[in-house]
Amino acid sequence: MQKFGLTIFETEESAVTVEGWGLDDLVVARIRAATGTDPAVRRITYPRGAFEPFYNPTSRFLPDPREGLPAIVRSITPAANCERYLVVTRFKGQVPGTNLMLDGVGAYSRGLGSVVRHSHLFANIGMTLLDGGSYETIGRPFAGLGTRLTEGLRLTEDPLTKLDNSLFPEPATAVPGNAMLRERTRALVAARLDQTLPDYLKND
Repeated sequence: MQKFGLTIFETEESAVTVEGWGLDDLVVARIRAATGTDPAVRRITYPRGAFEPFYNPTSRFLPDPREGLPAIVRSITPAANCERYLVVTRFKGQVPGTNLMLDGVGAYSRGLGSVVRHSHLFANIGMTLLDGGSYETIGRPFAGLGTRLTEGLRLTEDPLTKLDNSLFPEPATAVPGNAMLRERTRALVAARLDQTLPDYLKND
């Protein structure tokens, strides 16, 4: 949850745990739906914090291969024997036309006071496809290109992300129990997945 004002001193950020929203289960469900419920698709469990080195590497200037997705996925799939691994992660994205950064899935409110202000949901989720034998990344350079072009040409606000200011949750601790926010966020995440998954699941 993030609030932006005119200066950096008016910025507020709160990290909220929403494990009860079932976002991981939603990802698996959308992947299965995109493959026509292929029985070969399965979810792989992993220890809590397994991806922490990826999100918070020790150095951003000299990347450690052990902190990359291939090494992390290899460490948690020693006996999985899958042909491919589709890894869904969050990323930091920029609010268009600003230098404001949004990390992962959440909501933000931006403006001056309570009058000149607008609120939005966001879902910055990315995918990486890895070869099941070599753990090398399988490139999908055009994945989501059509969606990005459509968004770039959009003349009106995306109804999936637009959030009425009165619905922006305050305090942030109220987020986990907010059913409206849960369903709106799940719908946005599902839409983002459905827009991109076909490009990742296609056979070469």
